[in-house]
Amino acid sequence: MTVPEFSNEPLTDFSQTQQREAFQAALARREGTFGSEYPLVIDGERVTTRAWIESLNPSQHGRIVGRVAKAGPAEAERAIEAADRAFPPWSHTAAIERARIGLRAAAIMRRRKHDLSATMVLEVGKPWPEADADTAEAIDFLEFYSRKVLELDGPQPLVPARGVMNELVYLPLGTGVAIPPWNFPCAIATGLVSSAVLTGNTLIFKPSSLTPVIAAMVVEVFEEAGLPDGVLNFLPGPGDSVGDYLVAHPRTRFVSFTGSRDVGVHINELAARVQPGQRWLKRAIIEMGGKNAIVVDDSADLDQAVSGITQSAFGFQGQKCSACSRVIAQSAVYEDLVERVARRAEMLRVGPAQLFETDVGPVADRSQFHKVSEYIELGRSEGRLVAGGETDDATGWYVHPTVFADVPPDSRMMQEEIFGPVVSMASARSFDEALALANGTVYGLTGGVYSRDPARLAQSRRDFHVGNLYVNRKITGALVGVEPFGGFNMSGTNAKAGATT
Repeated sequence: MTVPEFSNEPLTDFSQTQQREAFQAALARREGTFGSEYPLVIDGERVTTRAWIESLNPSQHGRIVGRVAKAGPAEAERAIEAADRAFPPWSHTAAIERARIGLRAAAIMRRRKHDLSATMVLEVGKPWPEADADTAEAIDFLEFYSRKVLELDGPQPLVPARGVMNELVYLPLGTGVAIPPWNFPCAIATGLVSSAVLTGNTLIFKPSSLTPVIAAMVVEVFEEAGLPDGVLNFLPGPGDSVGDYLVAHPRTRFVSFTGSRDVGVHINELAARVQPGQRWLKRAIIEMGGKNAIVVDDSADLDQAVSGITQSAFGFQGQKCSACSRVIAQSAVYEDLVERVARRAEMLRVGPAQLFETDVGPVADRSQFHKVSEYIELGRSEGRLVAGGETDDATGWYVHPTVFADVPPDSRMMQEEIFGPVVSMASARSFDEALALANGTVYGLTGGVYSRDPARLAQSRRDFHVGNLYVNRKITGALVGVEPFGGFNMSGTNAKAGATT
C-alpha cells in the first residue's frame, strides 16, 4: 500500500462567498436535527437507557441541540466485555487493513467537514474558523496515525549481534478508555480514538457531557469507515460514576485523558491503583491544561505581539489549554503594550457563534460562565481592569474579552487556570525576570516570546520550560505532525499528540 506523504488539512477560506454559503447551509441542516436522540453504541448495538444528557446551545441556552443516552456502571461493564471480545480478532488484523479504515474515516470526515464544524458551532459555541480548524485537526490525526500504524508495523531497528537473530515488534495492549474534553470535541476525540484503535487496541469512548452530539457523529464516521463491532464503544455518562468505573476497572489497560488539572490528577491516581484481579500496571496518558504566558521584550515588534496575544487569549473565548492567560512585558514597552492589547480586545465582536461576523462567542455552559465571572470579580481586586469585564447570560453565556493590568505574579489571577476570555498582564524589569515569572506556575504547556534579539530567543529555547514554545507568533493552533503537542509539570504526562515517535 503506497500512501502519499502526510500533509496538514487545509483550512476553509471563508472569504469566498461559496464557502460561506456552504457553511450556512450546513448550519441550517444541523439546526434541523435539533432535539434528535442519540443512543449509546455497545458492540455495534444501539442502546438506550432511562436517562438522557441534554446538550444545549450556549449561544441560545434554551435550545436543545440533542439528547444523548446516559450510561451507568451496568452499560460500562457491557462495553468492557464487548471490547474484550473484540480485541483478539482486531489486534490480529493486518496493520494495512487498520490503516485503510483510518484513511477511509479521514475521507468521510473531509466530505462532512462543514456538518461536523457546524455541529460544534451550535453545540459548544465555536466561531466558524475555530470549528473549521477543529475538524481539520481531526482529519489530520486520522491521516497521521494511519501512516504511523504502517511505520510501526513489523520488526523495528536493532543493533545486530553476530550469531543471534533478534526481533523487536510492537503489540497492542488491549482494552482502553478515551476521555476527551469539550473544548476540542472533534479533534481531540478523534485523536484519542484513532491513535488507540488503529494500533490494534479496543476502546470505550466516554465523551464530555457538554459535547455528546459531535462525539456521536465521530463514532458514526468510524462505523461507516468499516471499524468492526466492539472495537469502539460509545459511552457518554457522568465522570464520577461511569468515568471512574472505567478507569478503575481491572480489565482496562490504559487511559487517555485530556481535561482539567483536578480531574486529570484524580484519573492518574485512580489508574495507578492495582485492583483485585488486575494483572498489569495501567498506562495513563494525561493532558491537563496550562497557565500559559507570552513574554514581550523591549526589542519586540509590538504590532506583531498584540496580534498574537489577541488571537491566543481570545480565540474560542480563551477556552483552550494552550490559550494565553498571562502577558509579561519588559517595563520599557509595558504601558504601550497594555494600551494596545486593551484597544484590540475592545474591537472584537461578541455574539452568537452561528453568525459569521462573530469574533468571540459564548463560553461553554452555565458553570463555565459563573466560574469566569467570578474570576473577573477577583481580577478587579487583584489588578487594574483596562478592557472588558462585562457579562451577559440573558440568552447565552457571553463574557466580553477582558484585560487586567498590573497583576501581581503570585496572585490567583496569575496562577490559576481560568479557561475564559481573560488575560492578566504584568511588567518585568529585565528579560531574565520575565522568563522567571513565566516559569513561575505549576504548569508547563505552551509559551511564547516576542523578541528580535537572537541571544534572548536562544535563552528562551533553553530556559522557558514548556512543552511547546512559540517565537514571534501566537501560542495556539499546533499542527499535527509539525508541532507535536504536550507539556510538563501539572500540564500532563509529557506525551506528545501528533508526534513522529
